[in-house]
Amino acid sequence: MATRVARAVTNQNALARKVVEERAGSGREARGRATRERRALPQPGPMAYPRSHTMSGPARVLDHPPTMADLDALPSHIKGEIIDGVLYAMTRPRGVHQDLVGLVHADLVAPFRRQRGGPGGWWILPEPGIEFPGAPEVSPDLAGWRQDHLPVLPRDASITVVPDWVCEVLSASTRRYDLRIKRPFYARAGVSHLWIVDTDARLVTASVLENGRWSELGVWSDEAEARIPPFDAVPLDVGAWWQGDPADGG
Repeated sequence: MATRVARAVTNQNALARKVVEERAGSGREARGRATRERRALPQPGPMAYPRSHTMSGPARVLDHPPTMADLDALPSHIKGEIIDGVLYAMTRPRGVHQDLVGLVHADLVAPFRRQRGGPGGWWILPEPGIEFPGAPEVSPDLAGWRQDHLPVLPRDASITVVPDWVCEVLSASTRRYDLRIKRPFYARAGVSHLWIVDTDARLVTASVLENGRWSELGVWSDEAEARIPPFDAVPLDVGAWWQGDPADGG
């Protein structure tokens, strides 16, 4: 969708440039005027519009602050989030991304949700709909709540309690968004722990919130018994998360 929109904007700009040049006529002064007018034309890009944009190109301009109704109106293959009054739209994650999310989720749910080899006491959910202050809908790849902070999960409503932990898995289309928009947003919202999982670099970076800023706790890659806060009560086989990666031919 974003590619089609960006192509349409480019074609529209090309037509506008032609009109500008024809109107300007010949001569050095006219050419200079045409150049100045061309530079004033809108250019395609990921941040073209203030209230709504996609990860890879401009989106339609909204004539109102984005709402849940705008999210519901998105096509089924598009995921949307609203942060600080801006609707961000992106294609839904691909297989490799979702496979890794599933592996991390499975390794955490058994000991920290179901008390199988671990202390339990957590809710750990994939892509939950969370309502933050100033953000009516944000869906991290994974989020976790200590059950003493969130005793019961809402059945038919968004979760309004700020997570104790969030995990974002970077992909080519969302890397910049996750790092430049969501990471500082989570700090402002008061999320205590953040994991950034980089599938290309095969790295897990864990940070803790201190005085409103992220403080890096460490980076893990191929450890078989990694103890990563806030889940350091149980060792995790991080190296196994990369097994079967298409980059290995697996």
